[in-house]
Amino acid sequence: MNDVRDGKVSKWALFSWALYDWANSAFFAVIQTFVFATYFVSSIAENDASGSAYWGNTIGAAGLVIAVLGPVLGSIADQTGRRKPWIFGFSLLCILATGLLWFVEPSNNFLLLALVLIFLGTVGSEAAIIFYNAMLPTLVENERMGRWSGWAWGLGYAGGLVCLVVSLFLFIQVDVPPFGLDPSQAEGVRATFVLVAVWYLLFSIPLFTSTPDLEHRSVGMRKAVRNGWKQLKTSIKNVQQYKPIVRFLVARMIFIDALATVFAFGGIYAAGTFDMTERDVLIFGIGLNLTAGLGAALFAWIDDWLGSKKTILYALAGLILTTSMVLLVRAELWFWVFGLLLGVFVGPVQAASRTYMGRIAPENLRNQMFGLFALSGKVTAFVGPILVGWLSYLAGSQRIGMSIIVLFFIIGMVLMLGVPEVTPTKTLESENNA
Repeated sequence: MNDVRDGKVSKWALFSWALYDWANSAFFAVIQTFVFATYFVSSIAENDASGSAYWGNTIGAAGLVIAVLGPVLGSIADQTGRRKPWIFGFSLLCILATGLLWFVEPSNNFLLLALVLIFLGTVGSEAAIIFYNAMLPTLVENERMGRWSGWAWGLGYAGGLVCLVVSLFLFIQVDVPPFGLDPSQAEGVRATFVLVAVWYLLFSIPLFTSTPDLEHRSVGMRKAVRNGWKQLKTSIKNVQQYKPIVRFLVARMIFIDALATVFAFGGIYAAGTFDMTERDVLIFGIGLNLTAGLGAALFAWIDDWLGSKKTILYALAGLILTTSMVLLVRAELWFWVFGLLLGVFVGPVQAASRTYMGRIAPENLRNQMFGLFALSGKVTAFVGPILVGWLSYLAGSQRIGMSIIVLFFIIGMVLMLGVPEVTPTKTLESENNA
């Protein structure tokens, strides 16, 4: 048996695992979403249009690398046993790339450096999550997997928000930046990139020092690569054995694409349809992340009580309702109400998906399956934004363009109805062994 949970993993060890979500999420909140993304478009790129294009292409290219390499790296890791060395290596890549963003000055001359670093940071952070997710089923029994996945996801949203707030009020939204930082060179903004690197490093330490890992298998890297690639080809060849997993990954691919489109176009919709200012959009984004974190933590109990499939279905139903209302209301007040309520269902659908994969994945293929899990969240991530953009253009209406998101949620929900339920007492392996 390859489970470290047989040794009764302590609550501190589990909390140390969950704290990695807190550490890693600072990169996505401050670098990818709010601060560096805005700094890149407004201060480094020649103009907004070219900046958005460069940014989108770079993030897309990093996502493509993860989609292609994720299952391969996961298969190799299944041969070697331990996950933490992979998490450490890819985390270090992200931390170094993020820290080096300090040297990206507000000039078009630093465009290439910015793109290379953001590419490396994104690949590092996304790849580390594959192996981090794969640790969960070996740390906690099925009866508590849902709550720990949800709590960790909620902790991640909280960590990203806290780091963002610290960045804003310590370095950005100040008349005089601290430590003698030069505002003419945007050193206050650039200091937040160093803050994220230190934050990521500091709060990931407990995972490496306190959370147990699987035993190392005496397999050389060359043999691990050969065996891992062979195992991945075997899994693809024998895909019939994993039909429930394939159906789940296809369903997830659709509704995660919808979620990604919500986050990509939420601020644009708020500004274009309700004339919200940049400050209002930022506050709304913070509020949305807050409600998403609360939702992930609260629905964690439902995941362990009713099962991951039902939790995902309830969350998708909530997303369909709230997204529809956001597109129908005319008053800004009701946009805030339903927009923030939408966030309550965002966290659970993500956290319960991780739990579902943890429960349904064969024990000896968990890294590979979580690599495929990462692929399902990246391979079609461009479809939603493209459809929203074109439909908005052709119809001359953001509301009509954004309606494609509701359709994606509905399709994902219908597909989820066809996957088997996995609960704390009923997994795919137990079904197959019955």
